[in-house]
Amino acid sequence: MDILLTLIGFVFMLVGIIGSFLPVLPGPPLSWVGLLLLHLTNTVDTNWVFLGITLLIALLVFALDYIIPAMGTKKFGGSKYGMIGTTTGLLVAIIFPILGPLGIIIWPFIGALVGELLNKSDSKTAMRAAFGSLLGFLTGTFIKFLVAVIYLGFFISTVWEHKSSLFSF
Repeated sequence: MDILLTLIGFVFMLVGIIGSFLPVLPGPPLSWVGLLLLHLTNTVDTNWVFLGITLLIALLVFALDYIIPAMGTKKFGGSKYGMIGTTTGLLVAIIFPILGPLGIIIWPFIGALVGELLNKSDSKTAMRAAFGSLLGFLTGTFIKFLVAVIYLGFFISTVWEHKSSLFSF
């Protein structure tokens, strides 16, 4: 049973890394489930403090992923309309995955641009706000990827430490 939990946990770790790039999969929370499954084996001691801290980080990063693009829009001179457009574009990309994986980059950009143009901003301000949205999205993706890779490192380190007990045949 320990081997099965470890293998399923490893699959969750890999899906978590993939989820760092795809908005339909919550990357860090899925990676955390992989850590949880590893700690539920009979071989690895369940460290509730470690699991609690890593869960908190995963949930924080998950929440920030929806906030950072709007913050990027605002930082680059966008208005409330640009932030609403960014969020709307992100939702369009998630609900209607038109343009495939590129849609998650393009739709928030277009949403911020349209929001700023509707706010009667000049095209230069609107483009700058849309760029801020794109930069915010890329920042959020990088943070999610970084957390998922660190969790994979924790996972591999723990498996390596307990390899003789986990894989004793």
